[in-house]
Amino acid sequence: MQTAELVALPLAERLQAMEALWDSLCRDATQAHVVPTWHQEELSKRIAALDSGKEVTSPWEDAKERIRHRAEQLARPR
Repeated sequence: MQTAELVALPLAERLQAMEALWDSLCRDATQAHVVPTWHQEELSKRIAALDSGKEVTSPWEDAKERIRHRAEQLARPR
């Protein structure tokens, strides 16, 4: 699929395509995944916040639904 074809898709479909692409990258075990130092430090801070109970979490499916709903709201003509 070409970039122009992706841009022509409705926002919800572009988000689904992006999600599918990201999922495929995460499953690709043949590529070395290097985490930059700054990213690892940020992850460590966030994990510490989760472990201490300072962060509120929700299931990924719920979060995706909220993101999709918000994106659809933003895509509506005003």
